[in-house]
Amino acid sequence: MPKAALAILLLAAPAHAQAPPVPELVRLLREQASPDQAVQDMRQIWETDRWFTFPKFLSTTQNVAAMLRRAGLEDVEIVHPPADGVTQYGFWTMPMAWDAKQATLEIIEPHVPEDLRILADYQKVPTSLGMWSGPTPPGGLNAEVVAATGSLDNLDVKGKLVLTSRNPAGLKFDLARRGALGAINAFTENPDLRDHRQWINAWGDNGWAFTRTSTPLVCFSITPRQSEHLRKLLAAGKVRVRARVDSRYYTGTYPYVTGILRGTGGPEEVLTLGHLFEQGAHDNATGVAAMLGAAETLSRLVRAGRLARPRRSIRVLAMGECYGSMHYLASNPQRVRNTVAAMCVDTPAAPQNLAGVEYTWHLNPHPAKSFTDALVLRLAAEYFPSVRRPWHWREYTSGTDNFLGDPLIGIPTVWPYSGTGVHSHHNSADTPDTVDPRSLRDLMVMNAAYLYYIAAAGPAESRIMAELALHRGLERIAASVAPVIEQITAVQAAVQDGPPLGHLLRQGRERISYSLDRETQAVRSAGASGVEPLLGDLAVAAGLHRRRLERAVGERVAEAPPSPADPEAARIVVRRKRIGTITLDDLAPDLRQGYPAASFSGPPVTALYWCDGRRTLAEVIRLTGLELESSALNLSPAPGRAGPARPAQSPAGPLQFDFVGYFRFLEQRGYVEFAK
Repeated sequence: MPKAALAILLLAAPAHAQAPPVPELVRLLREQASPDQAVQDMRQIWETDRWFTFPKFLSTTQNVAAMLRRAGLEDVEIVHPPADGVTQYGFWTMPMAWDAKQATLEIIEPHVPEDLRILADYQKVPTSLGMWSGPTPPGGLNAEVVAATGSLDNLDVKGKLVLTSRNPAGLKFDLARRGALGAINAFTENPDLRDHRQWINAWGDNGWAFTRTSTPLVCFSITPRQSEHLRKLLAAGKVRVRARVDSRYYTGTYPYVTGILRGTGGPEEVLTLGHLFEQGAHDNATGVAAMLGAAETLSRLVRAGRLARPRRSIRVLAMGECYGSMHYLASNPQRVRNTVAAMCVDTPAAPQNLAGVEYTWHLNPHPAKSFTDALVLRLAAEYFPSVRRPWHWREYTSGTDNFLGDPLIGIPTVWPYSGTGVHSHHNSADTPDTVDPRSLRDLMVMNAAYLYYIAAAGPAESRIMAELALHRGLERIAASVAPVIEQITAVQAAVQDGPPLGHLLRQGRERISYSLDRETQAVRSAGASGVEPLLGDLAVAAGLHRRRLERAVGERVAEAPPSPADPEAARIVVRRKRIGTITLDDLAPDLRQGYPAASFSGPPVTALYWCDGRRTLAEVIRLTGLELESSALNLSPAPGRAGPARPAQSPAGPLQFDFVGYFRFLEQRGYVEFAK
């Protein structure tokens, strides 16, 4: 690991706790992991979470705590972070607690048939109401409906409900500023789900969650079929509706639950985490149920003597997405330092007969390259052929709690994700009946194998993991330069126009050096002793590919000089103040100078992770470009939501982002500081 903790721990670990070889471990878990209990757990989690109110979140947490105890875990506790709309962990502002009892939306003008009159009813379909929707007066309110095709410019929305085909979360600030009563959402990620509704779970004025300064606007969600009908009515004349919402905001708690399968050693842990509190079965009752199933399988095998009790404890953490994990990290600094690896399980478990439901393994950000990347791919290569399922991998991207690989946190974290076949992300169509027990089993086996192998690792396993990282490193060094050599060949054959050979020579050398540096870190992170010969093998491979590159361009070609660094960027050294990404959720959008709220992935987040308080911003920009280039080399289609964000450039293209302006803006607003 980047923190050399694992190497130290291996020296002190008892000799008897040893992981079986990978094939044997995977075979045992495949035979022993039954998804039957996980299916029941998934349904029970979904039954409370589908209402997505904070009282129901507490019920879910209590249920999951009971499941952890049943699974044989110890030190099970429910933690209660504040849900006050003010407190921050990292730069994530905790949401206000929210509850809803009833909500309906009905057409009152013009007259329509009775079966078309009710547009939304929270008690019948919870996704009819957006999370954090504001209340109406007890008798409801009558309002005119206006349709927005894009922005709200040149549209009178004051005192009206706005029908929008864009996700209304992106309009919330404008809706509040222009005096709208709220939104009727017609946006959907899958218009083919004609009679289902998209769940709106972001309703803050400045970002995701509703905070103390947010505006309590009403928010409903209707089906594509209802949207078409409503637009026809609007085309014919005025439409008025009656909205009734019985909801409230209050200061409460945003609970989470955790417990451990105790190891034989000291405080070291391996973590699996997944979020609760969303309306869907696939997102993410399946993920939490799979973690519970993995932990219960391991606990049973340990108690039966089929597996030795591992050296390190295995911890399960189930919490609110990002907000819960940020509180956990900020509140347990010593435990975080002793956490050697993690897996985030936030994914569907979809029917295997549908397209796009295979698992894709998302790896660590490059500043935190780790042996865990190679290990999880080795486990996948062992397991998935045995159940005849394809699988994929991708470089780092985030839209969930796999951000623990942030170097300021230091927990290397991998994340599986798949599609649902029929795309139902954040949709009322995401129900338990669409979950495939076989996919739950696959998650259980992979989660259990990864957790146990690392938790039980001694010197022998550490050496194996270093060798796995070496093998992957040799592949990645070769992959880094292969497209450049191909382009050189094409240019020399006059098949296509391209950059001068001197530029390609420089680009290829830089990629090789970058890959060598990153893969060296991955090998070292395994904590094995005597890895110098392995590192030598990486260096030899890098030299081999440099010679291939030079042979391809010819001896007379001189390397082009690098593009001059921005003089201002060369004078700036960014020092981060807090862990995690910078959401800007405490800053109104009109004060952001056009810069993004970089909560998850993208060039600003990639650059942020490279900022270590020592590198100049010019070096950060260079490394960001190289990481995004490397990511662009692995862009095979990955199943999932709408798909992870693509890198901001092609392998040969420039980064189009004002990094100097962005980090100056962050420094002026107090989010980062510049080292003196």
